[in-house]
Amino acid sequence: MTTDRSDADDRVPVERDLVQRNVVQSDREPLDPVQRDVMGLDLRSDCSRCVGLCCVALGFTRSSAFAFDKRPGTPCQNLSGDHRCRIHTELRERGMTGCTVYECFGGGQKVSQLLYAGRSWRDDPATASAMFADFHAVQNLHELLWYLTEVLTIEAAEPIHGDVTVLVDELTGATGDLDALHSVDPLAMPDVVGPLLEKAVALARPTGPDHRRADLAGRRLTDLRAADLRSASLMGADLRGADLREADLLGADLRGADLRAADLSTAFFVTPSQVAPARGDATTRLPGRLGAAPSHWV
Repeated sequence: MTTDRSDADDRVPVERDLVQRNVVQSDREPLDPVQRDVMGLDLRSDCSRCVGLCCVALGFTRSSAFAFDKRPGTPCQNLSGDHRCRIHTELRERGMTGCTVYECFGGGQKVSQLLYAGRSWRDDPATASAMFADFHAVQNLHELLWYLTEVLTIEAAEPIHGDVTVLVDELTGATGDLDALHSVDPLAMPDVVGPLLEKAVALARPTGPDHRRADLAGRRLTDLRAADLRSASLMGADLRGADLREADLLGADLRGADLRAADLSTAFFVTPSQVAPARGDATTRLPGRLGAAPSHWV
């Protein structure tokens, strides 16, 4: 018998800070065609094309993920003048694991290179706060685009591909210039996107165990094929060898979960932000669009 995590509705999850959800940064493999080429989008972070926005805009508190406190809008003490991290290769050893698992879904380079044409928050401090707010907005919208573009790769969801394409076009346009971005409410968009994601899973997922919003933290679980794990807590769960094919993992919390030898190859709505804080290795099978496994997995 599982217990419900909360009475909250099934809103599409959107990242809001480093502590909440995380993923590997610039040491990843080249992007897979689905990641970069579905409708011309770029939905993985590329630190080489960003002006260090996540290292300034976001805040965090000292914890197991961060070695010190940092207020939002202030540069990290490890950020260099060229917008690079001075301790990038030593982050995990230096108590900054939260940084090694962060993902902006391409929002950083979109804001840096397109919306602000290569200008830095250092170049024009007067616009810094607006730039940071726009970064948050674009990151949220890009995460939604990550889910929607996945639907376009699901053959069984073809009946709704037309509606999804229209919404992808709208969100892409909303992140294409500042006026368009400021005309939308990024926090209201999950309620627009959510029903389409629900329809996609209904069309594509076989009937499986219902663990939606369940508290499965620390549990030993193996038979999860086609399970509804939307918004479930799997923190610290023992999922070694688990069959998660066709499982709906939208918003599931996998922090600390043991995914060694688990099969997530055809799971739905998996993000880099979910798998990086988990434990995995070369035997873990991830969805192809995620590319290489997190570099810190052994």
